[in-house]
Amino acid sequence: MAKDMMPAFELYQPDSLDNALELLSRFGDRSWIVAGGHDSFDWFKDRTKYAQYVIDLNNVNELKGINETSEGIEIGAMTSLTEIELNDVIRQRYSLLSDAVSRVASPQIRHIGTIGGNLNQDARCWYYRYGVDCYRAGGNSCYADTPEGQNREHCLWGASRCVAVSPSDVAPAMVVLEATMVIASANGLREVPAEDYFIGPNIDIERMTVIEPGEVLVSIKIPNTWANAMFYFEKVADRNTWDFPLVNISRAMFIENGVVSRIRMAAGAVECIPRRLSVVEQVVAGSELNEETAELASQAAIRGATPLNFNHFKIPLLQNLVKRALRA
Repeated sequence: MAKDMMPAFELYQPDSLDNALELLSRFGDRSWIVAGGHDSFDWFKDRTKYAQYVIDLNNVNELKGINETSEGIEIGAMTSLTEIELNDVIRQRYSLLSDAVSRVASPQIRHIGTIGGNLNQDARCWYYRYGVDCYRAGGNSCYADTPEGQNREHCLWGASRCVAVSPSDVAPAMVVLEATMVIASANGLREVPAEDYFIGPNIDIERMTVIEPGEVLVSIKIPNTWANAMFYFEKVADRNTWDFPLVNISRAMFIENGVVSRIRMAAGAVECIPRRLSVVEQVVAGSELNEETAELASQAAIRGATPLNFNHFKIPLLQNLVKRALRA
């Protein structure tokens, strides 16, 4: 349960990426990276996680900003969500991203929160957050996946001991835009496609991304592949402000001669990772957009869904979001 104060820690505020990586190498698993801090300080205040050394990246200016390149745009991982939401290039050419960002939390949080922090936030399962010894916390039970468990917000696919979902509104948009994540460590840089960046509990139940100890997400590259496409983003949550999604949908599409020439779609909060709706893309590509196509796509979208006791509503919700995305 929440406590009235955080445990003590040593705070470091490096002014360069090299310094940050050196600190990570020096302190190892005793360190913790802070971006905007909203996720991190929740853990510290509730005393469910702790780090002896906290490395704040806010002074690392090379991790901030939005730059146009010959291949698209590159966004620093420490760029604020507000800056992304209001950026003219993103709003004109990649409005899916600005729309998704605009639905994150509240304006105050978007002003401080960063794109890297949003993509790397941990699971939001109540049991995990409140410090019970579930599978994700190193125990031997999933308290949400029981007849009495509170699992209204949890997954329809991808359960493997843990049934928590990826909480990021931005992550499915990155999958749709075919973004690439640039990761730095003391050994150099590596790049990972967004679709492979997020990992489920079947791969590693203690992580939600491929980030390894000693690594930092430094930027996100978005190619021109889907620039100026027809975009659609919609999020359903209990409240318009602050709440995490019950389900969200991201779509990019091109239409030529009355038929869909290219389409890419992903959903959030239905799986432990952003769920690429490949089967919907297969149904829609090469077809005219009409009620029959939308209905077939919505049925295809829910194949294999396995609802829990209290989240059956997510199935028709996802179906309707797919239909709305194709009618828009």
